[in-house]
Parts: sequence; C-alpha cells; structure tokens
Amino acid sequence: MGIFSRKDDTTAATEAAPDLTALTGDYALDPAHTTIGFVARHAMVTNVKGSFQEFSGTLHLDGNDPSASSATLDVSMDSIDTGNADRDGHLKSADFFKTDEFPQMTFRSTKAEALGGADYRITGDLTILGTTRPLTIDLEFNGAAKDPFGNERVGFEGKAEILRSEWGLTWNAALETGGVLVSDKIKLTFDVSAVKNAA
Repeated sequence: MGIFSRKDDTTAATEAAPDLTALTGDYALDPAHTTIGFVARHAMVTNVKGSFQEFSGTLHLDGNDPSASSATLDVSMDSIDTGNADRDGHLKSADFFKTDEFPQMTFRSTKAEALGGADYRITGDLTILGTTRPLTIDLEFNGAAKDPFGNERVGFEGKAEILRSEWGLTWNAALETGGVLVSDKIKLTFDVSAVKNAA
C-alpha cells in the first residue's frame, strides 16, 4: 500500500486513495492549526500537560517512496505553556530548560518508514540543552484536503516518549511518601497540519 493510502470499515468502499503524486512536495507547518504538546507525571499521582506556542517546521513528502520523506522542527523554549505562570517560569529557569542559554529545541529527521495503512514512523535527532539524541515518532496520517482558501493541506497525529534525563534535564525533588515530584518519562504529542508550498 502506498504512502497516504488508508482503509477503514466506514470509508473503504466509498473513499478513493489520494493521488500520491499530488501529495508529493514540500510543506510548512501551520502553527495556528498545529499543536506540539507534552505530558509529565507530577507527584506520582497526576499528569501535567503543556505545549509550545511558537515553532516552525517543514515536511517533505514523497508519495512514491516514503523513505525519501523528511521533517524539521524548531521550537522556541520560551513559549512553553502549562497553564501556570509560576510553573512555566520554573521550566524556563536553570533547573530545567535554561532558555537564556538554549533558546531552541530542534528536530531533524534522519529516517522515514511506512508501516502499512495510515501508520508511519520518523526517526531523527532531537536537540535539547545542546545535547542531541535520537527520537522516534510514530505517526498516523489523518488525510489531505484543499481548504477554503485554496491551500493543499495534510494532517498527521504523532506520539513519542523520552527520558528527560538523557538530555540533561535532571532536576527533581523527593516526596515524603516515596518517589519523585516530576517523572523522568515524558510523553510527546504532535497534532500537525501542514500547507503545501506554492509551486
């Protein structure tokens, strides 16, 4: 099955596979309709969710050869938003992201794979605090459409997990009941809308 072809019980009989050639090309992330989010376990009992409000990124999609597809992402770390100003300030400080010294988090893909159906996987280099380590993101293709303004759009949902300590994010506090305040494991979420560049 080619890239971007998808089947499900409700649409297989009526929805034709998209034109793969038409989807091949270069795209820019639409920040107004894209969310780069994360989830961390707090005090061992609840999840704290956040996102980044300022970022840019690109996709190169190859409909005939998924392995030739690629992605980039640049995130402003000062734009972190967890819904609490004090917590956001702590995350920007020297205890965590040191945003004065390391203003950006970046991702550069090195490998793309089609897993079958609407599922894809992209692997690349994630850089935080000047440390670069591999990251694998599992993606689901949500579809392609032309919006009312004539833009050709594609959509993906993605997820990944990292151990923040592997990027030097080691601050924590012990709990009296055992365990730590902030989990080492962080879940990353991506809800992506990208617009095809004009020819």
